[in-house]
Amino acid sequence: MHAPRFTSSSIGTPSGSTGPHLRIGIAGAGVLGRLAAWSLAQAGHRVTVFDPATGPEARQDGLGPAGFTAAGMLSPLAELDHASAAIAMLGWRSIALWRQVADRLAADGGAPAPLLMQQRGSLLLAHAADLGSAQRVLDRLAQAGALHEAMPRPQALTGEALRTLEPALEPHLRAWLLPGEGQVMSPAMLCTLAGQAPQVQWRWSRTVTALAPGVIELDDGERWDADWVLDLRGLGARGPTPRTGAPAGAIDRLRGVRGEVVWLHAPGVVLNRPVRLMHPRHRVYLVPRPGDLFVLGASEIESEDRSPVSLRSAVELMAAAHSVVPALAEARIVHLESNLRPALPDNEPHTELQPGLLRINGLFRHGWLLAPALLQDGLAQAGLGSALGEPR
Repeated sequence: MHAPRFTSSSIGTPSGSTGPHLRIGIAGAGVLGRLAAWSLAQAGHRVTVFDPATGPEARQDGLGPAGFTAAGMLSPLAELDHASAAIAMLGWRSIALWRQVADRLAADGGAPAPLLMQQRGSLLLAHAADLGSAQRVLDRLAQAGALHEAMPRPQALTGEALRTLEPALEPHLRAWLLPGEGQVMSPAMLCTLAGQAPQVQWRWSRTVTALAPGVIELDDGERWDADWVLDLRGLGARGPTPRTGAPAGAIDRLRGVRGEVVWLHAPGVVLNRPVRLMHPRHRVYLVPRPGDLFVLGASEIESEDRSPVSLRSAVELMAAAHSVVPALAEARIVHLESNLRPALPDNEPHTELQPGLLRINGLFRHGWLLAPALLQDGLAQAGLGSALGEPR
């Protein structure tokens, strides 16, 4: 196991910038950027966010933040299949943090907390013919999960128990409950974070062309000075931006990993929690959303192609979903969407800290899963108070 990389250079705050009410500039208004802006503003800092998008609203063309496309699964146990135990432990912390964020937003007049985040566990499913593949996955989960005593173990379900939990599922599936996992309602959460931070100055349609400690430069030549700069741009951090003090090639080695999802509308079909099908070739998940909607995904393709979803992906994803929820045969396809996830060569997140500059990037397929814990750690290391509090 290795922890996500965290590098520093003379960690501390710039001269005269200690204490509350700092002037903070954030590059990027995706999951990390919006959560950081809301959290820092809640703590009394003066926050300005720069992003090339035209506004905070959800978009479904695959050109906006990857967080809008993602299903928002909070599945640290299931991710142990392909990710390190360090990733799972960060994810486990993030579930509690997302709960706090959702409750705070609801208390401040936002949407009810269940419309922002739910925590009812998730299910791992397998067809009888795929039990060999399923058992290998479960063995890996058991071995990695043993490294962290606080994380629960998968619980095998009888057919009767599965029917009680999820009557819509195909009755002959083998199933395991992953207690404590959940989901963020990604479009609702992103829009609410922006909408309930009126004290933040949102500079939409502005592209950051360069940044350095305490300085952001914009595409029209404007120079914006701050006590702290947070670079949370994902793939937008690539390019000619100076990277003073960064490990050689760290951010410049970012790549985009294509993901594809299908949105379905199925009135009368009830699924109470996310499910993930263990399959020899695919990792297929089906996530319920309010309004009889379901998010089905997700392919993981080593490509930076932003073109529409391919026929092959759509057919394979929808066939897998129909095999576990037969009633989806009459579901209507709302839309198909692709987007790019920012990833580094080892698929691990990277945090860089130096006086006046914090960078977090490379969250790969774990953006929603890792964002609160990574941000909490980074802000704490920088000495920046936030609504996320101190790591425990």
